[in-house]
Amino acid sequence: MSAMTRREMLGSAALVGGWLAFGPHGALGQESKPSEGEAAGGPYRLPRLPYDYADLEPFIDAQTVKLHHDVHHAANVRGANAAVAELEQIRRTGGEAVKQVRAATDALSFNLAGHMLHDLYWKSMKKSGGGDPPASSQIAQLLTRDFGSLEAFRANLGAAAVQVQGSGWAVLVYEPAAQRLLVLQAEKHQNAGVWGVVPLLALDVWEHAYYLKYQSKRPDYVKAFFELINWASVEERLQAALKLA
Repeated sequence: MSAMTRREMLGSAALVGGWLAFGPHGALGQESKPSEGEAAGGPYRLPRLPYDYADLEPFIDAQTVKLHHDVHHAANVRGANAAVAELEQIRRTGGEAVKQVRAATDALSFNLAGHMLHDLYWKSMKKSGGGDPPASSQIAQLLTRDFGSLEAFRANLGAAAVQVQGSGWAVLVYEPAAQRLLVLQAEKHQNAGVWGVVPLLALDVWEHAYYLKYQSKRPDYVKAFFELINWASVEERLQAALKLA
């Protein structure tokens, strides 16, 4: 079985598990409080959302947030835990099983990157967010220094998000070698990244992040995202990144 096929198998199984776990909570939109997922016997756990499902309205609807978090993000958590368990089994078994290391590692990379980016995505937004970061904040100063202006940063991030080929992300990162901010694209979850960078803000442009409300109008969803940015959270992550340098 190829690495891609095996990864898709794990991801599909995780998604089915996500739907099964989702069912007992009732129909979409009927539950107001975000849920926290089970660890499922592995090291990774679905984090509780930092707000209620409806708190991002009117920019992102409650139904999308619930489906995105409780099903799609949960699928990545289950997929990452399944891949970790499979790699542990391969190491115990040895022999012919070692041939499956590549497939299991690919599944781990896809699902764990998806889990980490989703976690950052939820933290990148808040109710009544948006606007500009405080002028005195370090994030505002570095955005102006490295992009020329806050407007230029928005244009860069927005263009990167709209132009992701297929499914993926636009991510603001701190790059410690040059000690500067960059905007990167991530294809799927794990492709086109740069080693060593610290993600500060993530914008999900997989269709499940916006299709119920915006259909094929990805640029409208990207514009709406800027009305939700949690600049205090971005600043906190930047300060942590600067301490690592």
